[in-house]
Amino acid sequence: MSGTEKKAPAAKRSVGRPRRLDPDAMVATARRIIEEEGVDALSMRRVAKELGSTPMALYHYVQDKDELLMLTLSGTAAAFPRPELPADPRERLLTVAAHMHAILAEMPWVLDILALGELTDKEALWMVEEIIDCAMACGLSPEQAVRAYRTIWSYVYGDLVFRRAAARRAGHPPSTRYFPEMVTEDDAALLPRLTAIRDDWRAYAADYEVTEELDAIISGLLARGTRTASGAPAG
Repeated sequence: MSGTEKKAPAAKRSVGRPRRLDPDAMVATARRIIEEEGVDALSMRRVAKELGSTPMALYHYVQDKDELLMLTLSGTAAAFPRPELPADPRERLLTVAAHMHAILAEMPWVLDILALGELTDKEALWMVEEIIDCAMACGLSPEQAVRAYRTIWSYVYGDLVFRRAAARRAGHPPSTRYFPEMVTEDDAALLPRLTAIRDDWRAYAADYEVTEELDAIISGLLARGTRTASGAPAG
């Protein structure tokens, strides 16, 4: 080929519509990103890129990121068989609360989505229904029952967040130890109790049975239904 000859122009790549998305693949990709990297790593652009598509293609299936998050939650609760529920409302309440804790412990990534507020798996609402119903059957008013649920949920969520943080620290121990090691004998005057149990703190905290703690919480919550308006025990 002489230097004066021109190369044939490269064939232009045809630009067509992005390939049709598989909704199941879209949800599975979103869920994997959350599981591996956390909810902050999830974006419509990221999911589209991993599927070889465009963000606009995703918007044909979901309105926004919140709806995509809702889809990742859908069916998660149903993947776990419901426990056999006792007839006694108090025992039933405890069983449901413990089940809620157990299934979320198996899916810690769900906590990150639930932390955004108002997002949930509709198939998980049977647990909320049971807790409210059992609380009212035990004598709580609707208002007290809702507050009881909020308290139980706060315990379940908070305990799981703490456990996940503890597991993360155990996997990557910090170079500096903080609590309880930061408490020294010099703190005895200001922090006498903490100073006395400092060396046993981790052993005490490790011997921690969730169902027993839930049982104690429920006992306190249900006691509200047996008190008069003045706060004294009824009868």
